[in-house]
Amino acid sequence: ARTFSSAAQQTVKPPVQVFGLEGRYASALYSAASKLSQLDQVEKDLTALQATIKGDKKLREYVTSPIINKKVMATALKEASEKLRFAPATANLLGLLADNGRLKKLDTVINAFKTIMAAHRGEVVCEVVSAKPLDASQNKQLEGALKSFLQGNQTLKITSRVDPSIIGGLIVSIGDKYVDMSIASKVKLYTDVIQSAA
Repeated sequence: ARTFSSAAQQTVKPPVQVFGLEGRYASALYSAASKLSQLDQVEKDLTALQATIKGDKKLREYVTSPIINKKVMATALKEASEKLRFAPATANLLGLLADNGRLKKLDTVINAFKTIMAAHRGEVVCEVVSAKPLDASQNKQLEGALKSFLQGNQTLKITSRVDPSIIGGLIVSIGDKYVDMSIASKVKLYTDVIQSAA
């Protein structure tokens, strides 16, 4: 059976823990790519592959199809990896996912690997959800407040999303912390209190 730990017996621990099946594959890939000094190349390969799969419906259906023989798929992916000059660790991941019938998890494995790589670079990913788009001064205030959660060598990477269903306020997730300051959550809380009292 193919495994990532063939490069060396000692595993390299990722800077952040990711969970689930995709987390195990991403962590193993990080360990193997670290040992082979291919982290940047693997990330570049996976980002390009993810964009290609998202843009090509036929390829996406082919990769996630349970009908296609695992061995045929593994061979095809190995040949494609060589033609596209993917790093050996990337080719190994694709072959391993194909051998184990887990190619439908490829997108989530890539996202988990991106999370690990962001932490490796010292980036702290933060998602901010608001009911309406924030203006420049609000963004600046928010960024200032969020930077207080960072340690010296970390940088903040903020992604914003608008969700009118939260009515007002913000929902912020930074690293492993989650704060829901939305009006919708407060309305639900007070509704639950009123209903339980009645």
